[in-house]
Amino acid sequence: MHSSRSTENLRLLSWQRVREYAVPPPMIEISTARRQMGDWAGACAAAHVDLDVNLRDLRHRHGAELPSAVRADLRHLAPDLLRWHMPRVLPDGLLRPGTSCTLARYHLPDGGTGHLVVRTPPAWAAGPQRMSLAWWDAADAAAPHPDRRFRLDLHRHLWDVRRSDELAERAGRAPEAATPVGPDPAVATPSDWAVTRWAAEAALLVESDGAPDSGVVVYLGARRLVLRLDDDGTPWPPTPEDLADLLDEGRLSGTPQARRRRVPGIAVLPNAATWVPPDVLLLRAGLIAPGDLHPLVAHALAPGSIRSRRPESAPGTRQVECRGALHRLAVVDGVLTALDHPPDEVRREELLARLGGTPLPCLHVIDQLHRAPTALADVRARLDHGDVDSALAVIENLLGPEAVLRVGDLQDELAAVAAGRTAYGAYRAGLLPLLLDIDPEVPPDPYARSDQSFRARVVASSTPRRQRDRHTRRLLAASH
Repeated sequence: MHSSRSTENLRLLSWQRVREYAVPPPMIEISTARRQMGDWAGACAAAHVDLDVNLRDLRHRHGAELPSAVRADLRHLAPDLLRWHMPRVLPDGLLRPGTSCTLARYHLPDGGTGHLVVRTPPAWAAGPQRMSLAWWDAADAAAPHPDRRFRLDLHRHLWDVRRSDELAERAGRAPEAATPVGPDPAVATPSDWAVTRWAAEAALLVESDGAPDSGVVVYLGARRLVLRLDDDGTPWPPTPEDLADLLDEGRLSGTPQARRRRVPGIAVLPNAATWVPPDVLLLRAGLIAPGDLHPLVAHALAPGSIRSRRPESAPGTRQVECRGALHRLAVVDGVLTALDHPPDEVRREELLARLGGTPLPCLHVIDQLHRAPTALADVRARLDHGDVDSALAVIENLLGPEAVLRVGDLQDELAAVAAGRTAYGAYRAGLLPLLLDIDPEVPPDPYARSDQSFRARVVASSTPRRQRDRHTRRLLAASH
């Protein structure tokens, strides 16, 4: 049967975490400011989007009209909004690796079609969670073909600021519970299925690409439903019988792989038209405030909402029970220091601890914070989504900007980020993963989940830990 309510709740909790970390507010603010100033390249850089579109080459190959149209779309591209709506893989909510999504299509002078696409790197190079804008047409046989399930040219409201207000109309209904469809109240669909929008979205697909021979297929995980067409090419909405068959997995014939094969003469409803946007579901469930959404999304779904402001936390004083008294720890001269112990005593106790003695409770807490701080889960979430700046800010706020990390979980996490950047640089340079001793198919840890981030898999493969005496955090900050 279809996914249970508990499964849907887990998906919503995963999306709630994605919305908290995947597109941080500083990225949105900087990218928006640059875009409004007309600096679309700077806006893409702020949103961690690499530019592989060569407008001069397009002018040389196809004339002056095509680059002008592409440039006009790039000026209205909100790369931070695009990152917000990009396909992701749950539960970690990372960008779907190895995906090529069409943003816009253009008619070429020779009668062909060109695509402005956004690409994500393969899993072995996906550590920094960067994307790239590129051009694709039939002449680029070696380049990845745009995935028709994740096309966004029919959903410009997901990246084009001129049409972002269309999100409310095209979001579909997202009730709190399953939605009865048709005259049979026993047929109830999961709340994240945009059933009421399928026929209208399929009509837009037919209008753009022409009427297919065998209908429009809707993919819902391992399930699929084919929307039939009238003689004039108008798609039929799903009937209660169609939905009942769709919900009954036992009635579907063939394996999931067989059902997903490309069928000639059949169109595919884009993924953005198949599901209710997670922002709508989060709002209905009360798991997110309108002010915590992307500003353009909030303007479309909750007009008049005020953007939430997260207060900047300053380094504070931590209290530790030490030898029967409460002692204070605070950042002094850029490092976390025990305020109630004189420097001579601290040096003596550190030497005794290295020789195997029992450290002072204050020094023990400082050592543990350098190795595995209490904020490690927050740091990991930020690093997973490529937000190194915020992660370093959390670390510096806790340990001080001059702190030198010690061997432990925190150092492993940051060293893995550096390895992920190296892998992404090799991918951008066209190097093979074999040169980096990275298997693109097998995770470093045989027990690691395939949906884990590159950084998490590198950390999992680093046990037992190797001794690292370099200042990993400083090297990472210097290379950022």
